[in-house]
Amino acid sequence: MDRVANIRTEEKRYHDLCYDSYNLFEPGSWLHRPVKTVIDLLEEYRDQEYLSVLDLGAGIGRNSIPIAESMKNRNGKVVCVDLLESAIEKLEGYSRKFGVEPFIVTRLSDIEHFIIDQEEYDIILAVSALEHVSSVKALESKLNEMIIGTKRNGINCIIIGSNIQEVNLGNGQELDPMFEVNIPTERMMDLLVQQYTGWEVKQRFVKQIEYEIDRKGQPVKLITDCITFVAKKI
Repeated sequence: MDRVANIRTEEKRYHDLCYDSYNLFEPGSWLHRPVKTVIDLLEEYRDQEYLSVLDLGAGIGRNSIPIAESMKNRNGKVVCVDLLESAIEKLEGYSRKFGVEPFIVTRLSDIEHFIIDQEEYDIILAVSALEHVSSVKALESKLNEMIIGTKRNGINCIIIGSNIQEVNLGNGQELDPMFEVNIPTERMMDLLVQQYTGWEVKQRFVKQIEYEIDRKGQPVKLITDCITFVAKKI
């Protein structure tokens, strides 16, 4: 099995375990609440009658369900893309539970190969997703597609890890991080700034985070520089 296939197998195992162990919006995991940066974006479009959103790597709806809830008093759609069948199935279930099914459009797809139509979306989200395209070249290509797919005055919100490390907590061994794209933070930030030349950069910051995850039944500490990059098309 090649490295990319191995990473995706492990990520599927990790996420399936997480989705089976924790319910959406219940304490105990990162599924507890949506990302504040994402929800704050909605304020810019408060008075817009129709809102079109693309959530790349949507998972079970951590961000897309709250966005869809904001559409109950207007019209709109949230296109939710994820590679995992388990995520899409649970997302569809949660959309019914929270009464937002009319606003949710699910797509079972690798985000790298999901086609983004030109000037289709007001908001494009990629939260902890673009690390899992197959290469830096594929990342650059996807960012370009996101840029083309955004309407004028639309926003792209990217949250992406860089300089990622994984350490086995049992023996202290440094592991090969299970992320297809893992480059130094400065290089990742330069790449984003270059891609979004001509856009208004609204947020750009780095926060180092670390947390414990499970890798094949072993406790592992994941350390990453978490980049938040939000830009508006002008």
